[in-house]
Amino acid sequence: MVFVLKTFTFAHLSDAFIQNDSQVKDSSKATVQWETVIVQPVYGAQHPPLDPRLRRTYPKDTKPKFNNLKSKKASSFHEFARSTNDAWDIDDEEDEDFLGTPAPASSLPSGLQSASTQNQQQEAGDTDSRSSHRRASPSSDAQNLQDVQEEDADCELVNGKVVKSNSEAHLNSSSVHSTLQKQQSLPVRPIIPLVARISDQNASGAPPMTVREKSRLDKFKQLLASPNTDLEELRKHSWSGIPREVRPITWRLLSGYLPANKERRELVLKRKREEYFGFIEQYYHSRTDEHYKDTYRQIHIDIPRTNPLIPLFQQPVVQEVFERILFIWAIRHPASGYVQGINDLVTPFFVVFLSEFVTEDVENFEVAALPLDTQRNIEADSFWCMSKLLDGIQDNYTFAQPGIQNKVKALEELVSRIDEDIHNHFKKYEVEYLQFAFRWMNNLLMRELPLRCTIRLWDTYQAEAEGFSHFHLYVCAAFLIEWRKEILSMVDFQGLLMLLQNVPTIHWGNEEVGLLLAEAYRLKYMFADAPSHYKR
Repeated sequence: MVFVLKTFTFAHLSDAFIQNDSQVKDSSKATVQWETVIVQPVYGAQHPPLDPRLRRTYPKDTKPKFNNLKSKKASSFHEFARSTNDAWDIDDEEDEDFLGTPAPASSLPSGLQSASTQNQQQEAGDTDSRSSHRRASPSSDAQNLQDVQEEDADCELVNGKVVKSNSEAHLNSSSVHSTLQKQQSLPVRPIIPLVARISDQNASGAPPMTVREKSRLDKFKQLLASPNTDLEELRKHSWSGIPREVRPITWRLLSGYLPANKERRELVLKRKREEYFGFIEQYYHSRTDEHYKDTYRQIHIDIPRTNPLIPLFQQPVVQEVFERILFIWAIRHPASGYVQGINDLVTPFFVVFLSEFVTEDVENFEVAALPLDTQRNIEADSFWCMSKLLDGIQDNYTFAQPGIQNKVKALEELVSRIDEDIHNHFKKYEVEYLQFAFRWMNNLLMRELPLRCTIRLWDTYQAEAEGFSHFHLYVCAAFLIEWRKEILSMVDFQGLLMLLQNVPTIHWGNEEVGLLLAEAYRLKYMFADAPSHYKR
């Protein structure tokens, strides 16, 4: 008999499949053999990876062979969809439970527990395991050192403290072993921020402010201080990243929210902020009206799901800000209204404009501590800049979302030209591009990348002509090709979908995003001016 139990994390499409096999030897005397439980962790930008050392252990003779899984595979996307549940699909009773009483930490999936709780548990377990191992190993000092290195390979040193690194999550035990060997050959380096970290940092752990960055910052300040900012020159410098100190005003300028004329900026800011809060007074009370209550209800449900691992976005004052922004935008754009996924597009603007007033870590900052006027300014600026962005891609959110449909089709044609192996691999296992790329287009890769990477990506999008509507296509193509090796190694429909919906970008930083953008620019240079090259 085969029993299949589905468990899934709070975030969307993050499933771990458990297969239990029980055999009955005798019809007269039923004897149930040892149950083998196979767990495949899911990982991605929004899902911290499981620590392989914390997985369940098995008796030696019953340990599953991860490299030779014989689990039942979905033969089609419809069959796969029936066997899984997306986090968006919550009925009325679950809505009330979700919005009313949060689940205790012990009942939540490991990926949703607070980082501090996980680190405490992991550190305690690691300390016990290391001490017992050393007592049981009376070998030479060199051997002891090697043992310690093997166990501490995924611990890194930050400011003199050992910090647990959850950077690697693997689908089988052989990949864990190879990763440990690779880490032993590398020098100890400062840890890259994990998914809940927003601050800029390269994957190498190097601080973002170098001599070159200092020179670039001076150039930005010079451009911004001129009576009439040269927007073309500003875009040219912004393409390769904007320094944190000048990012807020640069984003306002590049989005078209602020004028290039320096003398007019304060007047425009004052007028637009007053206009936004005029909308609040005029429309926000209507959220309980029959005509708008469904829109507001959906927004109210989606807001807590926005970056659930970052404490900043779980603060009530921040969630109220997002509700107002999204509701006002929805009723002022009746052609599309509110669509799930738009809630993600507010977060980069909110974080960038908040960073103008925060020197410490933004992700843990208490927004309620700011003066009320400052909070209002951040809210209004986030609304207007998000509106400017959506004006260029609104066909992504109108009825039937034709903009996304066209972009996904263009991505399929582009990939068929630049990497035929991947394209044929998808066809062989009946993977449709719409099954994974729809979210890439709908959320602008925000569910695939940590927020710090999204902010860096948007530096370039705002500097690039039609960055959000056109250049994003080439970024998605480059992003897909980035995982070429992993894609071709998957030989079943289910494995491909789980990989493509949970790509392991948790440790990405400025370096990886820069390389991704460079490859996207190369593809654009080759194909953008010759659309007939899409097809054979």
